[in-house]
Amino acid sequence: MKVQKVADYASDLPEKDDHPYRSGAWRPQHTEYDAWDLDVIGEIPDDLTGTYLRNTETAVFQPIKRYHPFEGDAMIHSITFGGGEARYANRFVKTDGFLAEQRAGRSLWAGITEHPSNATAEYGWGARGMLKDAASTDVIVHRGEALASYYQCGELYRLDPVTLEDRGVSKWGCEYSGRGVAAHPKVDPRTGELMFFNYTRDDPNLGYGVIGADGELTNYVEVPFPGPRQPHDMAFTDNWTILNAPSLYWNEEARQAGYFVNTFHEDERLRFALIPRHGSAEDVRWFEADPTFILHLTNAYEDGDEVVLDGFFEHNPGVWGSRPSNPLYPGFDALALDAMDARAHRWRFNLVTGRTTEAPMSERISEFPMINGEHAGVRHRYSYNALGVPGMFAFNGLLKHDLDTGEEEVLEAPEGVFLSETAMAPRDDSASEDDGYLLTFVSDVPNDRSECWVLDAGCPSDGPIARISLPERISSGTHSTWSPAT
Repeated sequence: MKVQKVADYASDLPEKDDHPYRSGAWRPQHTEYDAWDLDVIGEIPDDLTGTYLRNTETAVFQPIKRYHPFEGDAMIHSITFGGGEARYANRFVKTDGFLAEQRAGRSLWAGITEHPSNATAEYGWGARGMLKDAASTDVIVHRGEALASYYQCGELYRLDPVTLEDRGVSKWGCEYSGRGVAAHPKVDPRTGELMFFNYTRDDPNLGYGVIGADGELTNYVEVPFPGPRQPHDMAFTDNWTILNAPSLYWNEEARQAGYFVNTFHEDERLRFALIPRHGSAEDVRWFEADPTFILHLTNAYEDGDEVVLDGFFEHNPGVWGSRPSNPLYPGFDALALDAMDARAHRWRFNLVTGRTTEAPMSERISEFPMINGEHAGVRHRYSYNALGVPGMFAFNGLLKHDLDTGEEEVLEAPEGVFLSETAMAPRDDSASEDDGYLLTFVSDVPNDRSECWVLDAGCPSDGPIARISLPERISSGTHSTWSPAT
């Protein structure tokens, strides 16, 4: 392996840190690398061409009071494949907040489990205001650029998807109502359009916008909601965009005291807003479903008179607002997949009758779904989901779910080995939906190393066909994407 150290960044974290999300699988790294001629166990397929990217929430400075993993700074990891070779890079996303704290040598913004008045900065971002826009939630690729996003609404920070060169902020010639962009904008691979939504803490309207393949804003709509909400994900079909007003949202009494605490309203139905992609507020079709909170959606498609939506139903969404079992680390109880009890679920919206039908698709707890990106917005069969470590926000397995037959295939990681959200990369000239490879960054804590695993998407339980060494053990994180070579 050939490695070039690009930069080291200042940190004041304790050397022997015992915080559960700054140690073990979540031990941060503060060095940027370029690496090539990587050591490989097995063989990298010749017909794997493109880049796998993953966003990582990286702790840098000690918090003003309490640290939560969702406020870690964004570090993007990329590994680019072609001709049976691979090249790796990692970079911090140079957000305004990251650069300001590097200059100050300390944390300037209060965390999401703190009162906003704890911040020493005079300005902030996010739907709550006075947060640091960490850009550390998701990463997608649009118009040849990687875009890093933040779950509480922030800027979309642009990077070269291969070299991770900083390219500044996406503005599209507008300020999209000053709300920023929520964590999970979606790209239609057939039209090149990007759909996004945004919100604020007080405005009952949800903003919904479309960016064309030319990078220009083509539509922005204020969708009337039943009150301020904080949905996390969205989906789309050829003709419709699907937004949701969850049954879990901010507690008003806590809000009056300046805190942001979630409450699950078990008697309040989950509501879906279906809006034509380029429609207006008057075109919105509302559908109701059983109360829950949706963290992530898998995909959506049209089936005759119905719109079909796959995602994950939380059978214990109240955990997001529950009293923490460990007062030293409040807000962590909800992070584990087993705590939220999330399971694959399907909703069907009949556009003629206005009725919703829904049904569970699996009894197994899983989340963080990925599909073959060529099927985004159209009918899919397979979903590749993460299996969670009990009691912890980390992944120790992979589930391939056949949504047509119900068959589930599992790959379990060895003890102390943690996977990333797994992207599906179709092989060059692929012939079917699962004809390709699954890619995941792996953190092996007992052996203090990281690898990128390449798995056969047709039978991932067979284990990796290639294990590619990385320069340093990387931290667990959140979302990933596959960017095919153009």
